Amino acid sequence: MRFMLVLTYDEAEAAGRPPEPEIFEEMGRFNQAMVDAGVLLAGEGLAPSAQGAIVAFSDGEEEPTVTDGPFTELKELIGGFWILRVDSLDEAVGWARRAPFRHGERVQIRRVFDPEDFAGVAPEEVMESEERMRAQVAEQHGS
Repeated sequence: MRFMLVLTYDEAEAAGRPPEPEIFEEMGRFNQAMVDAGVLLAGEGLAPSAQGAIVAFSDGEEEPTVTDGPFTELKELIGGFWILRVDSLDEAVGWARRAPFRHGERVQIRRVFDPEDFAGVAPEEVMESEERMRAQVAEQHGS
């Protein structure tokens, strides 16, 4: 099973408080432990919301609205993510508990759907198209 661990934090509270130098070392050790265990598929930190935008889709509106960051109206923002391949939610929780945070950050854990989750629900031609698309992406990125 794949799980996404999503780091959230209060960007306004963190503004002006640069990360402690040791957090980089601790994060490196945390990420390396996941690599060594063979569970880390991907992981990245995200730039502040001032460097992003929100595209919002409203009922009845033809065009979505675009709002440039920063997103001061949002209490928690996504600061990074990891995608793990583990055997259970408990194992994903175990990894999240090891994350080197100490300033009110939160790690949300969500299972990533696999195509098999939609077998018998999605039309067969959609399932086949999804399989071809995944193969194409893997080929493009050499995975």
